[in-house]
Amino acid sequence: MSDDGRIRLEHGSGGALSRDLVERVVFPAFHSDSYPELLDAGSLGDGSNYLLTTDSYVVDPPFFPGADIGRLSIFGTCNDLAVSGARPVCISVALVIEEGFPLDDLRRVLSAAAEASREANVRVVTGDTKVVPRGKGGGIFVTTAGVGLKQFPFPLTPRRIREGDAVILSGPIGAHGLTVLAAREQLPVGASLRSDAACLYPAAESLFSLGEDLRFLRDATRGGVSSVLNEIVQGAAWGVRVREEDLPVSPDVRTVSSLLGLSPMEIANEGVFVAVVAGGAEQRALDALRAQPLGRAACQVGRITNASPGRVLAETRIGGTRIVDFPRGLLLPRIC
Repeated sequence: MSDDGRIRLEHGSGGALSRDLVERVVFPAFHSDSYPELLDAGSLGDGSNYLLTTDSYVVDPPFFPGADIGRLSIFGTCNDLAVSGARPVCISVALVIEEGFPLDDLRRVLSAAAEASREANVRVVTGDTKVVPRGKGGGIFVTTAGVGLKQFPFPLTPRRIREGDAVILSGPIGAHGLTVLAAREQLPVGASLRSDAACLYPAAESLFSLGEDLRFLRDATRGGVSSVLNEIVQGAAWGVRVREEDLPVSPDVRTVSSLLGLSPMEIANEGVFVAVVAGGAEQRALDALRAQPLGRAACQVGRITNASPGRVLAETRIGGTRIVDFPRGLLLPRIC
């Protein structure tokens, strides 16, 4: 929490304070046998094959190269189900619209959401609409809930990770967060960037054939890959070691992030997941991913090791080693 006991924007940026808020304040209020750990989706009941997830989208600006808040809200919800081992089935969409928001822009958001639902083969079955006074709504916010049918029989949780497992990224990182930032600030250097927003279910589903050799999946949204890796090592008897030169980063993202002094590992993605697979299964995982349109650039970037329990270490390009911590400070607010 902040020093004065109040919420700050940093609590929502996906870094250290975000995790602190969720673990110390939000999760304890609801922790129970039916909500035993922090995962992207939860079961509807004992023995149920259906999973439920929920999310909110507060993107600024709501339109940006490659996607918009409507498209993002559908794909983001489907992705939380996909990395939980479920095929997305249906979604609810709730809108909070600020007075003065252009009606044509609302139609554009809804059209994009409808198109995305068709692409993801998921049905929008219900929703809600509220209007708030001018100056109190941020233009438009979207809240979703999604139901998915479980396809993978094992839990995709850090508890199943073991020493020697391989860490894989499904594709190039950093595009979404930088695209939104460039659109918001009208940065000329970001003119070529496009959000990677996409439905991850086909790529995730391609790994389900690994069976128990597939340990963990998580889409690397707020806080990026750094947050995901730090979440899985918290309290663990093992750590993660990655190689910076193996991280998949497009030339445009590498150039813009370098100019802005940002690390691609800490930047949000909306079309990339982190996978942990058993040692020896990495080639099968890579072959499966690379057969998918979104997984063509998939690569192994590291391994689980007992040498650094509770830590994420990165081998640098110049031969050194650095600690990769939870992102700190105000990252990129209102990006997803």
